[in-house]
Amino acid sequence: MASVEEDFPRGGTTKKPTESKIVSQRTEVDNLFQSNEQAETKKRKGAKDDSKKLKKQKTGKEKEDGLTLNAAAKCVEILHTKNLKEGMLMLGCVKEVTDFEVTVSLPCGLQGFLSIKNICDSYTKLLSEQLDSVDTEEIYSLPHFFYPGMVFRCVIAKLDVAKGGSISIQLSVNPKLVNKALTSSTVKAGMVLSGCVESVEDHGYIVDIGINGTKAFLPKKTVKERQNNPEELKVGQYVTAQVEEVKNDGRVVRLSFSPPTVAQACAESQQGWNLTNLLPGLQVKATIKKVTKHGLFLDFLSSFSGQVDFLHMDPEQTSSYTEGGEVRACVLYVEPSTRLVGLSLRSYLVQPGIRVDPTPAGGDRIGEVVKGCKMTSMHHMSGAMLELPDKTVAFVHRNHLKESSEPANENKVLAMPEHTCRILDFSAIDQVHFVSLRKSVINKPFYRYHDIQAGQVVEGTVSVLLNHGMVVHLSGHIKGLVPRTHLSDIVLKNPEKKYMEGMKVKCRVLSVDPENKKLYLTRKKALVESSLPLFLSYADARPGRVSHGYIVCVKDFGCIVRFYNSVKGLVPLSELSSEPITSPEEVFYVGQVLKAKVLQCDTDKAKMVLSFKAAVGDTEEVPKPQFDCEVGKKLEAKVLKKTLNGLEVAILPEEIRAVLPTVHLSDHMSNCPLLWESLREGDTISNLVCLNKNKQSITLTKKPTVRWSLEEGVVAKDFSEITVGMQLIGWIKNIMSYGVFVEFPYGLVGLSPKSAMTDKFLSDTTIAFQMGQTVIAKVTNLDEEKKRFLVTLKISEVITPEGDAQTRLINGLQERRAVTEMLAMRDNSDLRQQLTALTVGQKLKLTVDSVKDSGAVFKSDDLVGATIQATKHHVMGVSLTSGQKVTAVILHVDILSSCVHVSILSKLVVKKKSLTEESKYTAIVQHIDKDFAIISLDDTAQLTVIQTSSHLNEVFLSESEKLKAGMCLATEVIEPSCQELQGLPLVSWQRTAPKRQRIISENQTSSKGHCFGEILQGKVRTVKPTCIQVTLEDGSIGSVHVSEVVEPAEVREGSFPTSSVKVGSVVTARVIGGREATSHRFLPFSHPKFTYTIPELTLIPSKLDQSVDFKTVTAKEKLSSYKVGEDITCFVSKFNPERKCLEVTTDPCVTGTVELLAMITYPKDASHPEKLYKLGQAVHAKVVEVTSKPQRLALSVTGAYKLEKGGVTLGMVTNIQPQVGLLVKLPFGGMGAVAVTDLADAYKPNPLEVYSKDQLLRCYLLGNENGKWQLSLRPSRLNPEQAKPVKDPEVLSVKKLKTGQIIRGHVKSVGEQGVFIRLSTSITGRAQLQQSTQYFVNNHKVLSEHLPPNTLLTTKILSIDKKEALVNLSLLPADTGKPDILPESLGLPLRLIGEEKKKHDSKKKKRTLSESEQKQAESPVPKKKKKKKTKTEDNDSGVEVYFREEEDKEDEEEPKPDPVKQVTASTAGPSRLQVAAGFSWDMALNSLKPAAAAKDPDSSDGEDQEGSSKPQKKSRHELEQEKKAAEKALVQRETELMDPNLRPQDTAAFERLLLASPNSSLLWLQYMAHHLQATQIEQARAVAERALKTISFREEQEKLNVWVALLNLENMYGTEESLKKVFERALQFCEPMPVYQQLADIYAKSDKTKDAEGLYKTMVKRFRQNKAVWLSYGTFLLQQGEGDSASALLQRALKSLPSKESVDVIAKFAQLEFRYGDAEKGRTMFDKVLTSYPKRTDLWSVFIDLMVKHGSQKDVRALFDRVIHLSVSVKKIKFFFKRYLEYEKKHGTPQSIQTVKEKAMEFVEAKGTEAAN
Repeated sequence: MASVEEDFPRGGTTKKPTESKIVSQRTEVDNLFQSNEQAETKKRKGAKDDSKKLKKQKTGKEKEDGLTLNAAAKCVEILHTKNLKEGMLMLGCVKEVTDFEVTVSLPCGLQGFLSIKNICDSYTKLLSEQLDSVDTEEIYSLPHFFYPGMVFRCVIAKLDVAKGGSISIQLSVNPKLVNKALTSSTVKAGMVLSGCVESVEDHGYIVDIGINGTKAFLPKKTVKERQNNPEELKVGQYVTAQVEEVKNDGRVVRLSFSPPTVAQACAESQQGWNLTNLLPGLQVKATIKKVTKHGLFLDFLSSFSGQVDFLHMDPEQTSSYTEGGEVRACVLYVEPSTRLVGLSLRSYLVQPGIRVDPTPAGGDRIGEVVKGCKMTSMHHMSGAMLELPDKTVAFVHRNHLKESSEPANENKVLAMPEHTCRILDFSAIDQVHFVSLRKSVINKPFYRYHDIQAGQVVEGTVSVLLNHGMVVHLSGHIKGLVPRTHLSDIVLKNPEKKYMEGMKVKCRVLSVDPENKKLYLTRKKALVESSLPLFLSYADARPGRVSHGYIVCVKDFGCIVRFYNSVKGLVPLSELSSEPITSPEEVFYVGQVLKAKVLQCDTDKAKMVLSFKAAVGDTEEVPKPQFDCEVGKKLEAKVLKKTLNGLEVAILPEEIRAVLPTVHLSDHMSNCPLLWESLREGDTISNLVCLNKNKQSITLTKKPTVRWSLEEGVVAKDFSEITVGMQLIGWIKNIMSYGVFVEFPYGLVGLSPKSAMTDKFLSDTTIAFQMGQTVIAKVTNLDEEKKRFLVTLKISEVITPEGDAQTRLINGLQERRAVTEMLAMRDNSDLRQQLTALTVGQKLKLTVDSVKDSGAVFKSDDLVGATIQATKHHVMGVSLTSGQKVTAVILHVDILSSCVHVSILSKLVVKKKSLTEESKYTAIVQHIDKDFAIISLDDTAQLTVIQTSSHLNEVFLSESEKLKAGMCLATEVIEPSCQELQGLPLVSWQRTAPKRQRIISENQTSSKGHCFGEILQGKVRTVKPTCIQVTLEDGSIGSVHVSEVVEPAEVREGSFPTSSVKVGSVVTARVIGGREATSHRFLPFSHPKFTYTIPELTLIPSKLDQSVDFKTVTAKEKLSSYKVGEDITCFVSKFNPERKCLEVTTDPCVTGTVELLAMITYPKDASHPEKLYKLGQAVHAKVVEVTSKPQRLALSVTGAYKLEKGGVTLGMVTNIQPQVGLLVKLPFGGMGAVAVTDLADAYKPNPLEVYSKDQLLRCYLLGNENGKWQLSLRPSRLNPEQAKPVKDPEVLSVKKLKTGQIIRGHVKSVGEQGVFIRLSTSITGRAQLQQSTQYFVNNHKVLSEHLPPNTLLTTKILSIDKKEALVNLSLLPADTGKPDILPESLGLPLRLIGEEKKKHDSKKKKRTLSESEQKQAESPVPKKKKKKKTKTEDNDSGVEVYFREEEDKEDEEEPKPDPVKQVTASTAGPSRLQVAAGFSWDMALNSLKPAAAAKDPDSSDGEDQEGSSKPQKKSRHELEQEKKAAEKALVQRETELMDPNLRPQDTAAFERLLLASPNSSLLWLQYMAHHLQATQIEQARAVAERALKTISFREEQEKLNVWVALLNLENMYGTEESLKKVFERALQFCEPMPVYQQLADIYAKSDKTKDAEGLYKTMVKRFRQNKAVWLSYGTFLLQQGEGDSASALLQRALKSLPSKESVDVIAKFAQLEFRYGDAEKGRTMFDKVLTSYPKRTDLWSVFIDLMVKHGSQKDVRALFDRVIHLSVSVKKIKFFFKRYLEYEKKHGTPQSIQTVKEKAMEFVEAKGTEAAN
């Protein structure tokens, strides 16, 4: 019974494994106290623990006695991951070693990782030293210490959770952790301990055994005896050694290392082992206490109990284990906290000297799928044991018995006779294979990297994008890298746009390295889809073969091309191309995929020479067909080979290779595989049509509908032929989640989006259509640029060719018959030939064989071997018995399975009645066979075949929508006995209940439709402006377009053609096309077979004539007949308010547009242009532009169709630019500009102010330059007859100007060269600085501030250079008679002129001018407009540019009043250098000339020139004069320097002043301002930073000033980012509150209210105790006009501030209300406060001041009256009386003054003496 209990525990839940373990522990502890005394005393340390256990033990005991059932739960189970804890000790076996990590096999199939940092402290120290320094002693890596198969002790250091949620076990062999439980006092001789070598000494090794205060020494001589590895030990090496002797109370321990003794050493109880310090790997003698199916319970070391799970029972001994038996065991794992001990009895762990084999005997089988495994035993809570066919034992973990999502059902698994498993791993320490029964694991294509081969095409999921590539997961733990260059055929700049996480991608394997788990993939389309042979090794690369490779390196000697694995070769320079290439870098790039041909290959040396040149010729020659096979041509072909998805055929007679895909064998998808099956190699197929051909292949089709479309020409040959509304026949090429791709002949592919696939609601695209299904598609959208188009497959939107369903049915049945005949001929079997002879509806005599619930089975003597059966529906109401004879009728013959379906229903077996054409019947579906159904017609006993889908595009979204046996249909006989159906009737059908038959028939007659060119009679139903609807005789409705009512020649402009037809009148019309039922698009199909449900008609008499040749005109043809500029008649169809354009129509299929500017001639009409045109009105228009792709017809109704010079047109302002003027959009796609001088006949001061964007203007076209029109808005141009006299005439050329003329112009710009003034579009004049103003200006910027662009100025022409078109102007008041351009208020000094000037000059005169120089001086210098160069002569010295610039600078400093005295640039020689260099050769006192004197421009230049060219002797008087002048200048300079109020003018001056006062923020700020004036923002920043460093830290206010300046600077010139950074820095260095306040002020001043508001919000949170912050925020809000917010803020402030502050705060807010907000509100606030605190005279005083300022006299007096009656001290009342009196004296009358005095007297009398004093 016990074992039954074990396997099938009774009722309730089974206990959790952890519980069971603890119970087992308790019983173990009981054993402790049954042992002899000796064991008790030996455990000095252990005793403490045991006493605790004593208390627990009872409960366990009681349970054991009282409730034996629990014994069942106490079963042995293997170690599970969830039971692992940190600190658990285990025995491990090395699986594989890398430099930094050891993979360790742990008991029960677990796997751990030992990292290099968890070896021991001395080794870690050594590693870190190695990292820090360059040269230390050599370090040995992990492979020196560990070898696969090595067994060692380890401890779980950490349980990490890996990415996928799985647990990663981190191990350690650090002796401090492994031997944690040992102390120096518990170490005994004979113990076997593990440790790590700490250091190497002369005679041995110091071993770290992890015990504090104990040194362990291992003599070298004992090591030498070790057989397997006699080398020296290294620091960090793991050793297992036996304790030889213990000295000094365990402080010194000597170890021995002879492996045999270590291995044989058995742990004895005398060695002081207890449950706390027990170590894995110890050999113990044990007694079997209990044997269970799942394992053993043992007693060892006299008093401990442990368990052996079934994996560690010795397989040879399993049957011989009995209770009380003695065994030798090895400790496998110890769980210190629950005291669980696992032991192993396996021979390789127990017997000495046997090494554990890390790989299984049968070789590496990981990943293998093994079939036919038997389950030998099932262990609940653990798993099951399997026996593989080769008798190898394997273990299935319980998690791998089922899929992770399924519930566990172990008994069901055990009951299965055979299993298929996949080997997951080999556990070295358990010496058993671990396998999985999970289907998902078995079906994985790749389980290990070994399963993947280079060159394989794989599918994976994008996991992450990195800088160097993309990681793709092929399965759970197999991932590959697509290097960056392999992400696409070209280099991707932004791969994240193409690849998303989780996206499925198809890649090809470039190389795989299973050992290092490295996999490289490529996404290059050329490589993934390459059909050329792959070079996986050099052996594959035989000379002459061609393959695709990718360039990995481009050098000047050629390109290195790589293939798969690491096969690579060189393409030398000569083989790169047929043209010579000198630098390959320019032609080729890394990552480029190219075809390369092998020229030579040396497999031994792994070298290969390739050629690109040869590959090009090769591959092009191969696929060229010998003769050209035209698309649409009828062909015959012979089957060469059957492939998975088609047939390879040879077109006869030339035997050209072609492909016939399976799906192209028939329109019926169920017939395709049948035909494929029945065709054999060598068969000839006729009636094929070439569908598409490209370089690689020719594709054929046998689909009848597609063949028909190619024969009839209902196809588009290329993208350019596709038009919207076109109908094509195609087939489903690909099904995506967003829609289906439909392919058409000639290789065109369109997309049908999900919404356009069917009229029903579709959630899943995959259920609607099958791959390869034939469909009718109609084009709905075209994308010309990308050459893409969209199609609709909705049945309601496509027009089916007439008789399509019947034709398809006949074709489908013919295909079926062909299949049966082929099969019958092929097999030569009599049965098949007999079956072929049977037809639907034929009667048979049969014998009943057997009867079941599902129907009956019959047999026939004629059809031996055939299965003849009837379903239960077909034997209904007939009682059958075995052997009975019956008559049956054939419903369907399935020749492949030799099955005949029959019916014995009486109504089908009776004699057939004959049918008549067009008679209607209700039919019942009797049998369904894929695409066909057999139906019976009413009670005529006639059977026939129909298709299950009535339309090519029909979609069945669920089973319920499909036809089923027993359904009723309404049918109409088309042909009572159809030849093609083997005499069966041909019918048309509709799904319906029989009741609605009548309605159906009506519809059917009316929906026949009308053909092109048919002449019909009809009655007018409705008349709309743009169309007329006509009810035709058959009840259908036709439509007449407005252009098809009256003869085109008779249409008058402005008339409404449709109004000539009256509702109800009878008309004769002719069909010219049709409209779609849904979108009402016009379809001009003239195909005789096409009929239209909504015909488009014409009423034009000339078109009704039968004899006239009547052709359809497509939109394209119609459009191409229009010519630009042609006059056409069109009809208004609608006005589009968004685009502001008029849509007109000329024809049912052509719509044109008229833009706003081509629609109106006067700007006033622009507001309501639609009022000018009524719907349906005829208008004459001119063609502006016509294109057929995309279809566009632009028209104009203004009479003009293009812009012409001298014309007037409307334009719309698009932009206003001060430098240019107005930018204007013109009709017909033109653009133009109006210059400032062409805006009006009389210039205005701010000419551009009156214009706004989108304003409409009438413009005169002056001319066209580079496609841009020059326009004029002058009235004199627009209407010359009515214009007033012109005040500012147009200046068309320089010739029209005269010297001395006064002319007005607009400022263009102000520069160093002077003021440039625009006189007309093409002519700009210049006034030099000294001709601009009478004031002395030392910088042109003064002028530019006062003369913004487009300022209107009056000027006088001084001179004109007609050749160069230069005009020199003057703006001086003396010339123009207007005031000076600079205001007097600037206080600038006047320039010297006339007499004063002469006096000034005479001091400087040295000698009269020599004649030659005088002549030169007289010729004035004409300056060019903007260039600094002047005209030079040939003999020029070439220093001219430099000189000229210098001269311009002089102009700035003091403009010269007299242009005549300027020197021409042509004067000779080196003299210029002196001026340019600006210093003099004689170093007397004059070298100290102040800067101004050195460049004094007032002295005549001529003299300077001469004086410097020849060294002149000066008279003594002159020398003295000069000295005096120099001294005077020096004195002046000194006084300047001493004057503290004078602001420095240059950097040097600032630097000097800053040396004197480095802490002055004012100076620093001036210095910053100096830089900012010159817009040197960076320098200003630098100055601010210097200031912050220089100013002493005590000067807080000075520093704050600089911070504020820097904040201001960043706010004006910086970015938000830079401002934020400065602000954050300022907060660190200054008191935060003022910094916040200053930034808030800056924001407020620069109108950044949002930012300011945000900052204030932060402030009131951060400084809520600070009154000033609340007031400052309040002020801000009131200034913004947000009174309500301010009130809310006051309430918040009162809550935040201490109550004593509240009065002041309210008062302050009241003051703010007076100042910025609502005075009435402020008054109320004051009233409230003063009512509560009447003695606050300070507040009364403030209140009075505010009332005096803001209130009425009445209110002020009332307030004074209140104040003087307050009960406060007399002194204060006196003060108020004084104020009252002053107020009345200022604002009142004598009476009111008197009144105050009287009130004062009264007060004094009342108060008596107190007041008098």
